[in-house]
Amino acid sequence: MNETRRPPAPHPAERARTIAARGGRAALLPSDGTESRVTPVLHHVHPRGDVTVLLPDEHPLVEAGRRAELTAMLEVADHAPVQLREPVRGLLWITGWLRTLDPREARVAGLEVADDRPDPRLLDVGHGVSVLRLSPASLVVADAESTTSLRLELFAQAEPDPFAAHEDHWLRHLELSHRDVVGLLGQHLPEHLRGGHVRPLGLDRFGLRLRVEMSDEDHDVRIAFSRSVGTAQELAVELRRLMGCPFLAQRR
Repeated sequence: MNETRRPPAPHPAERARTIAARGGRAALLPSDGTESRVTPVLHHVHPRGDVTVLLPDEHPLVEAGRRAELTAMLEVADHAPVQLREPVRGLLWITGWLRTLDPREARVAGLEVADDRPDPRLLDVGHGVSVLRLSPASLVVADAESTTSLRLELFAQAEPDPFAAHEDHWLRHLELSHRDVVGLLGQHLPEHLRGGHVRPLGLDRFGLRLRVEMSDEDHDVRIAFSRSVGTAQELAVELRRLMGCPFLAQRR
């Protein structure tokens, strides 16, 4: 029996680190049922998997977290940089124990976040905003590739994708200014999907992801590069190859 070989993709831990590094929309879900979904003022997932969360001083979780550790889950959604019918392309769930930091710990935590992600909202720490820390017990990443439970040490050892910081800008530029390129990339789609509306969905070191919006449902397709890439120059070569650039073929 012939098996369809899936294109190579980043390891689940790398995909989880990329979602965390992108800092998408987050929701805090306490397990005691007192709150349904809480939107933090700011959240930051550290490389080891723990999370710094900022909430208004008057929020009930702040006082509850001073009295005892709470079990809670942080959900981080990875939204596509272009407008899609279904914009969420990945989710990261971090479950663990939540507690409110004292003023000294809060200042240290704020400085630690500022080193990785300077944000003016950090200036409100101690002035109407409290800092909580979520210590992880488990992590799960879900996207079109798979739904995977991760060991904390694997998450800590992984690195975000090298193009994570520039992906949004590149894909929006592709969507708005280079629909001809998107059309050329569509030649790699399976035959039954070629009549749909093709949109750029994602980019990583292993390939390009396209969203095909059909009349009845959406399909996500990974178009693999010939090799893993790590620089903008290597990426440009692979994109030209996928487009069928004749000059690249002659050079080879």
